[in-house]
Amino acid sequence: MLRRYLERSVAADLRKKMVLLAGPRQVGKTTLARSLAGRRGGYLNWDIDADRAKILQRQHPTGDPLVLDEIHKYRAWRNYLKGLYDGSREHGLRILVTGSARLDFYRRGGDSLQGRYFFYRLHPLSLAELGDDRRDTLRQLLTLGGFPEPFFSQSERDARRWSLDYRTRLVREDLASLERFEDLGAIELLLLRLPALVGSPLSLNALREDLQVSHHAVRRWLDGLERLYAFFRLAPFGAPRIRAVKKEQKHYHFDWTLVLDPALRFENLVACALRKWVDWRRDAEGEEQELRYFRDVDRREVDFVLVDGRGPRLFVECKLSDAPLSPALRYLVQRFPAVPAWQIAANGTRDVATAEGIRLAPAATFLRTLV
Repeated sequence: MLRRYLERSVAADLRKKMVLLAGPRQVGKTTLARSLAGRRGGYLNWDIDADRAKILQRQHPTGDPLVLDEIHKYRAWRNYLKGLYDGSREHGLRILVTGSARLDFYRRGGDSLQGRYFFYRLHPLSLAELGDDRRDTLRQLLTLGGFPEPFFSQSERDARRWSLDYRTRLVREDLASLERFEDLGAIELLLLRLPALVGSPLSLNALREDLQVSHHAVRRWLDGLERLYAFFRLAPFGAPRIRAVKKEQKHYHFDWTLVLDPALRFENLVACALRKWVDWRRDAEGEEQELRYFRDVDRREVDFVLVDGRGPRLFVECKLSDAPLSPALRYLVQRFPAVPAWQIAANGTRDVATAEGIRLAPAATFLRTLV
């Protein structure tokens, strides 16, 4: 069984505080929790009737750590965890809370847990986590996606069926219970429309016209889907020395198999790998970083810019195969010569450095440096 990249960090933090583990549905949170609990740990799942009764009656297993799965579906879950954590500190009980992406959303609704937990986000599989940088493995990730079940099935047919079911359950179960959304059919149409728009600025007005709904409805639906990790959005990178756009956002899907265009699917996979790196650095190392993209008023564009409080730290441009150096990437490097820059190719074999110091390399060479 593959050891997930968060296992060591979560295990170490469980000795200090409670740990909340969020992420897309079916990304492996429960499997990771059970692995950490082992045979000695206790496990309760709010979705199981018998377990729910035990939670409400505070009849917890004696095992350590105690894993509480889907507990956020309990309306008073924050105060419940606060009391459980405060009451168990003298006994040294470790508590691991896992659940759907709503855990990330609901934890912001109050501060009753302030100072009592560490928060982690679990992401789909990546080339670096698999520890295999062969081109065939990258091709499998592009075809099957990074969620454990479809990837390890090694079946394109099963992966397609999984993706269809995943999308339906995301809207009909998760989104419907997040808050009151009435027109679920229109939201499913929105989710079908979004993959074709990957890599381009996301226009809420165009979506509103396509779906024949209000601007407020589209914005609310997008916010809800993003909270559930259906996709994530990137803001543009801007600096005084470049003529960058300031408002247009791009988006990418955690299930990149929804994106049909091969070049855009590869770009989406790289976006997920970089977002995984950024969230890991934030959650496990406490480093504030952000993933953005560059686009200016002259329509020069670079796919990804990694930034922190000091400015840009990394530039990445994606190509499907070996191609001449991107003029937009050269333009950006000329203005930030100290920032490392990569142009990576999914099917490329070339690995050279340009006169400006830009690395032109196969995608696997870069992706294995992440997490």
